[in-house]
Amino acid sequence: MLNVKVPKKVVLTTFVMGITLGVYFGASGSSVFSSAVAEEAATAESVVSPVKARERDYYSPNSESLAADEMRVIACGTGMPTTRAAQAAACFLVELGNGDKFIFDIGSGSAERLSSLQIPYDYLDKIFIGHLHADHFGSLGEMFIGGALLGRQKPLRIWGPTGRTPELGTAYAVQKMKEMYTWDLAGRVGLVDFRGYSIEVNEFDYKAENAVIYEENGVTIRSFPAIHSLDGPVSFSLEWNGLKFVFGSDSYPNKWFVEYAKDADIAIHECFVAVPDLVGKMRFTPEQALTVGTQIHTAPEAFGKVMQQIQPRMAVAYHFFKDFDTTAAINDRIRTTYGGPLSLAEDFMVWNITKDDIRVRMAVVEEHTWAPPLASAAQPPGGDPDREKYGKEVGIPVKSLGYSDFIKEGRWGEVDDVLRGVYQEASEKLGRDFPYPETEN
Repeated sequence: MLNVKVPKKVVLTTFVMGITLGVYFGASGSSVFSSAVAEEAATAESVVSPVKARERDYYSPNSESLAADEMRVIACGTGMPTTRAAQAAACFLVELGNGDKFIFDIGSGSAERLSSLQIPYDYLDKIFIGHLHADHFGSLGEMFIGGALLGRQKPLRIWGPTGRTPELGTAYAVQKMKEMYTWDLAGRVGLVDFRGYSIEVNEFDYKAENAVIYEENGVTIRSFPAIHSLDGPVSFSLEWNGLKFVFGSDSYPNKWFVEYAKDADIAIHECFVAVPDLVGKMRFTPEQALTVGTQIHTAPEAFGKVMQQIQPRMAVAYHFFKDFDTTAAINDRIRTTYGGPLSLAEDFMVWNITKDDIRVRMAVVEEHTWAPPLASAAQPPGGDPDREKYGKEVGIPVKSLGYSDFIKEGRWGEVDDVLRGVYQEASEKLGRDFPYPETEN
């Protein structure tokens, strides 16, 4: 019998494909059921009202207040480097009852998941990157450009590790990303509120063990080394209000995680595709599957061994394609070495965590979202002064920003009359004068 640390309470509400998403097996093997369901069943007033709201068994974004002592974690990417519609690459959002929000990894495809949550982008300005594989920071550009366009009015703040050389570190990667977007940024400056189009990089030593890299508003975030592909990857812990969140990013099982993830309320660690499925579904050679699946990444059996050692209140396995014919194998392999509380993560899984409860649900989101509400008022674009300032910063002549005479001469003036009508309509509706620009700047 495995020696399992019993959490205070784990609330389970969602089952998918016959596999429990949030599972608790105590030493006796019995389940712990929803306290809300138990209380309802025990009362004489359990008849469902035809008009009154009742508790959801799913999470609907922005419909529930977060308590002052509560943490909410949302999986915005749980899949593989080869993204698919069902699963984006690595990304977890942490929301705290003090109003702070933190993004851990921002893998390919995850920006659209974050958008579906309709959180003002001003609140999504803190991103912690575990390592520089595309499936862990591939959507950074989308958050940088799209977030600023749709309401972030402050710099995007990035925390990430150094490498063995400067070229292998986070600051270098972010700088090159900004250079890649030179044309994009040059085409926006002077035309939009440009305050959000800057990045603040906080690069820290990847070798630092349990080092504080962030400490604000009662929140402490620490970094410790991980083992994956090259020197440089790290894992993170976040502590706030007596709660502890741990995110491994990608890593082979290592002594640092075993030491610094202890006492976690929720511990997220990669759990890679089982070796037989790497061969059968991904067409890896057996040699490649064994190396990638057990030496570069963490095999399900090894994931379970780590969690059995650290005993979190909730263990979260991610980084595999969660399908009807793969999930059971992952679960069964983990259960050969671990018998505690377990979530097999998929995109939009939600954990609400307090000192007394951990509630596991799925989010139901709107896919056809537009811009989220603004956290503060937007400013009109600055026009030529903004262009001049940006041109000096990046070394681009001001005359190169905007349209050249060659392009201006290509304008088709036959649409001017109908476009003047649009400007007149705006002036009448808003009670302000918007003069029609006769020439393009």
